[in-house]
Amino acid sequence: MLHLQINPNSGVPVYRQVMDQIRYYVASGLLTPGAQLPSIRSLATSLAVNPTTIVKAYSELRHGGIVEIKQGKGAFVAESGGALSESQLRSALKQLARQLAVEAAQMGASAELVMKVVQEELQKVRHD
Repeated sequence: MLHLQINPNSGVPVYRQVMDQIRYYVASGLLTPGAQLPSIRSLATSLAVNPTTIVKAYSELRHGGIVEIKQGKGAFVAESGGALSESQLRSALKQLARQLAVEAAQMGASAELVMKVVQEELQKVRHD
């Protein structure tokens, strides 16, 4: 099951947030080649965004070779997959960690609290 989250205050366009999260799911192996993605309408509804936002994300993923669109059937993870290399994964994680670190510092959170919350959330995601 996909757990996509949109942060309207991140400064990153919503379609890009959707793309990045799907790309990470593919890279991690949680979405395997041939796996069907949620329909445009259902994903747009669950994220409370305009369906054209999801269309743009899926279209960009298709151009990147990560997603195949099958007319009348939906969007699927491409057989070529598009798994991230170790350096690409590290770079993506650093970017996410930087965003979290900045926001946590602005809130005055301790490093220990941030690490504890991250570990708790990882456990929840892995057990869903």
